[in-house]
Amino acid sequence: MQKLLTLLMTWLLCFPAYVYAESSICYGTTSNGRLEAGLQLPKSGSNYEGYSSLARLLGRTYVHSIVMKIMLNTYKNLETEQPGNQFKYAETGFKKGGKFKPHKTHQNGLSVDFMVPVLNTDGQSVHLPTHPFNKFGYNIEFDKKGNYNGLKIDFDALAAHIVQLHKEAKKQGHDLWRVIFDPELQPLLFKTKYGDYLKKNVVFSRKRSWVRHDEHYHVDFLIPCNKK
Repeated sequence: MQKLLTLLMTWLLCFPAYVYAESSICYGTTSNGRLEAGLQLPKSGSNYEGYSSLARLLGRTYVHSIVMKIMLNTYKNLETEQPGNQFKYAETGFKKGGKFKPHKTHQNGLSVDFMVPVLNTDGQSVHLPTHPFNKFGYNIEFDKKGNYNGLKIDFDALAAHIVQLHKEAKKQGHDLWRVIFDPELQPLLFKTKYGDYLKKNVVFSRKRSWVRHDEHYHVDFLIPCNKK
């Protein structure tokens, strides 16, 4: 019996490492690509959660293994950098990549949408509401000052998150290709204490995208892929 328990404990300890060690292979580009061995992001952690349990069941929260490592390490770093703040990731992609409607990208596991971190009227960090009635958060519209229905974008937390994503990507030997966030709201992001770092190290799209990107910010990771 003791031997059986020892074997079971050994298996349980090794299993997470085995899953985490699985390596993905990306092909093509974010707008014309695919993915092998994509990994599904955890449903939640101590300071983050996914935008929808339904979307997770439908397989819309898979990423490249390196992207997953960068994201989870970033959330861990933010526990110290931004204690008490809550973060939420949104659409990522399918396990095998490919077309990911309604998005034009998200095809090779290197694209991730993050919902903006927000503060309530008491100044507390809360999750942006995401449910079917507001298109899982994508239908929310913030004003030019970052306000919506008693919530305010936490630009400090948002900036800190992007900085940590960049630093962690570099630590893993990679980089961020670009960040898409509403150009009208970008000046408020650059006014934070992280503004200088962002301007020097992160490429932001200056053109308004086909959707506004005010309730979420889109991050493309720069990781080498094979030809499709």
